Amino acid sequence: MPFRFSLFVVSLQCICFVSSCVYTCPDKPVFTPSSLEVKYGDPAFATCVPCQSGCDESRANLEASGYKEKNGSTIKWKVSSLTEWKSDPICYYTDHNGTQCCSTLKVTLYQMPTNVSISVLNHSGPMLEKSRYNLVCEVRDVAPAENLVVTFYRGHTELGQEQFSRPTSRKPETGSFSLSFNATKEDDGAQFSCGAKLELGPEGPQRPLVVRSQSLTATVHYGPDLQATVNPDQITVKEKGTLRLNCSAVGNPNPSYIWTLPFRGPHFNDGVLTIETASSQHEGQYNCTVSNSVKTVSVLFNVKVQSLEATSSAAPQADSSFTTARSTVTTPSGPKSDVTPQFSLKVHQIILCSVIFVSLQA
Repeated sequence: MPFRFSLFVVSLQCICFVSSCVYTCPDKPVFTPSSLEVKYGDPAFATCVPCQSGCDESRANLEASGYKEKNGSTIKWKVSSLTEWKSDPICYYTDHNGTQCCSTLKVTLYQMPTNVSISVLNHSGPMLEKSRYNLVCEVRDVAPAENLVVTFYRGHTELGQEQFSRPTSRKPETGSFSLSFNATKEDDGAQFSCGAKLELGPEGPQRPLVVRSQSLTATVHYGPDLQATVNPDQITVKEKGTLRLNCSAVGNPNPSYIWTLPFRGPHFNDGVLTIETASSQHEGQYNCTVSNSVKTVSVLFNVKVQSLEATSSAAPQADSSFTTARSTVTTPSGPKSDVTPQFSLKVHQIILCSVIFVSLQA
């Protein structure tokens, strides 16, 4: 019976010690290191010097679970496997006035998340361009939650960070963090992920403590978006020339094309319509309808085929009157004469005979 009574007294003393501890003493106990960051289940070690100016060592002690060893003015504490979520050792001594001077070693027992995952809130399947979505990162069983920072990524680019907004405890907790964004066509095929990082003190691990989720590949439906600028003016092509109309577009899903032509001919289902030899029947309005599951876009082309005759008549020519005048102009060699060629010949013969006759008389 006395044995049981003595145990009861010791328990009361411990309760009194905890409740009457003073942390503002000028000469208070000093821990080395001043704080600890320990992974759940790993060993822990620290030392305490209760006082610097000399005190009654018999009235100095360390309150903590685990192994304790006094060596002169130093008290050693170690644990082979730390699993208590609240295990801050208290080093103390009682001075000559009966005051208990104390110091507490801040021990951060941490546990990396058991799982980190990313999803889109209340949505499955493809996204739509210009629509707003919420990425959700779920982090399970992490401690201490107050040291957790969640980062969202698009590829290797950081999109934003989130932390717990509610009070947390030292024990492992699970939380969900969200980030909203507007989907764009550039997000099609992009990989989104999130990382859970524990930001501990200088006594913690030197390498960053990060657990990354698997990547979520986004599919964004958009378009169709025309690749070429459409000219609303009339398009003129020469007869027998090449007519090429372009209403190519990009989109997801891939767009389809329907052409409405001003003539009866083959069906075109491509973004570029080509007629190698244009003629008058190809003149008129061409309507290109581009569509996918997101939207439909129509493009109207007005085509004028210029005939070869119109082309040649429109070309500059020489003055016809000037050409005709040049062909009829002659250069006179002397005055005009009314004598015919036959009369001139007879006169010539008479003169020649007279000359011969005169010569014979002589």
